[in-house]
Amino acid sequence: MAARKTAKPQIKQCPPCKGTGEVSRPVRVGRKRQYAGEQSGICLGCLGSGEIPVDD
Repeated sequence: MAARKTAKPQIKQCPPCKGTGEVSRPVRVGRKRQYAGEQSGICLGCLGSGEIPVDD
């Protein structure tokens, strides 16, 4: 008998980070919370891998 083949989990590109694993967030500083720039961080949707399962 032949060994069973396991199906690979189907994955797709993460929409929030577009597959990069990083997203930009605005940085606000001061008492008036003025915009100072952007800071990149890990995507919480895919936890930095850039891929999510299809059934998700």
